[in-house]
Amino acid sequence: MSKKLTKLNKKDELPLQRYLHITANSDSAEVLELLHPGSFATIENQPNDLPPFQVINCKGGRCWVRQQSWGKHVHWEVEHNRLKSA
Repeated sequence: MSKKLTKLNKKDELPLQRYLHITANSDSAEVLELLHPGSFATIENQPNDLPPFQVINCKGGRCWVRQQSWGKHVHWEVEHNRLKSA
């Protein structure tokens, strides 16, 4: 059993523009780091003597963080893109 390979003729080739869609690279697309509740993160330009913040929750581009010394009912809302995992 031998198989014969054949080359497509120009008329048999499918036009690429119907099947291949190329999009421009978007600079507005931003990949955000996944921050789980209970993990620790620092805020951009955070002083070195300030300990990392504990992440309470992240949703819709916003994260609620707190300092352990603040107590459980005091938190701060921060934009997700300003946070970096500690």
